[in-house]
Amino acid sequence: MRLGLLLRYRGNDTGPRMDLVEEAERLGYDSVWSSEAYGTDAVTPISWVLARTTRIKGGTGIMQIPARTPACAAMTAMSLQAMSNDRFLLGIGPSGPQVIEGWHGEPYGKPLARTKEYVEIIRKIFAREEPLQHRGEHYQVPYDGPGASGLGKPLKSIHKPIGGIKIYTAAFAPAGLRTAGEVADGTLPIFMNPEKPDVIANHVLDGMASAGRPRSLDHFDIAPFVRVAMGPDLQKCRDSLKPELALYIGGMGARSKNFYNDYVRRLGYDAEAAKIQDAFLAGRKDEALAAVPDRLIDETALVGPPDRIKDRLQAWKQGAAGNKIGTMLLGGADVAALRVIAEAVA
Repeated sequence: MRLGLLLRYRGNDTGPRMDLVEEAERLGYDSVWSSEAYGTDAVTPISWVLARTTRIKGGTGIMQIPARTPACAAMTAMSLQAMSNDRFLLGIGPSGPQVIEGWHGEPYGKPLARTKEYVEIIRKIFAREEPLQHRGEHYQVPYDGPGASGLGKPLKSIHKPIGGIKIYTAAFAPAGLRTAGEVADGTLPIFMNPEKPDVIANHVLDGMASAGRPRSLDHFDIAPFVRVAMGPDLQKCRDSLKPELALYIGGMGARSKNFYNDYVRRLGYDAEAAKIQDAFLAGRKDEALAAVPDRLIDETALVGPPDRIKDRLQAWKQGAAGNKIGTMLLGGADVAALRVIAEAVA
């Protein structure tokens, strides 16, 4: 089981925490990942990281699909791969309707169909077997629709990728996981219970089978985000993670369309998910935080004193059997936690 580091979601005025990145690289961590919502983008921080490291891989977790054309994402990936000596990992995802329509001003549409087309176009660009052409519901290349000049023609990338660029899709809902199994090399669930890996893995395998791919995780990376809060006071560590979970479960989406709320229900917290959402949407944020179960934190995160974290890591290592967990991507870990986890996983 590999280890990875998640950079802060919002970024910092001085850029990524390079002290953490450099320590992760020294400890043998496999990768570091940057994210984007509606502030700092994912590409700029990871470019900075790749320019200042030599061994650790750098991934975008994730680049929002509607924010970039497939060709733009492919060019970015090929450029970073070449400039980093083949250390770039391309993480993409459809994000959610509130961000895509409210920030980018793009229709959310059919996110999974769009993801499939997006990956198909990117792989055509990487392959360079022929000039790019695509006719789909979401993308037409060359474009010949309303407003077209009529001068567009199929083009082949003038840059030839070295090696192979792995494509990850952000997913945790069943349909999204099946899509990942159909078209991607890995998936990035936002959190996971290592004792219930099949909640993720079975849908990925189903997607592989439906696409005619070998039904095997041997060459597929399930890389969940794992929040870390290490300290002597277990309850204080748990509580430090509850605001983010309350936001996702309660308010990251409308009542009728909250993927995170649905996911927590599938993990066995149906009543709790409803209570968190009711309180959050009614503006009772403190009540929503209080409704986040300690047990959910314990199952999906690494919290408490070092010995407790080391003990909990055994469940993650067991969940890695059969490649159902390929990489743990750690969020919130300080230098001390990075060291404790690296030692326990070695």
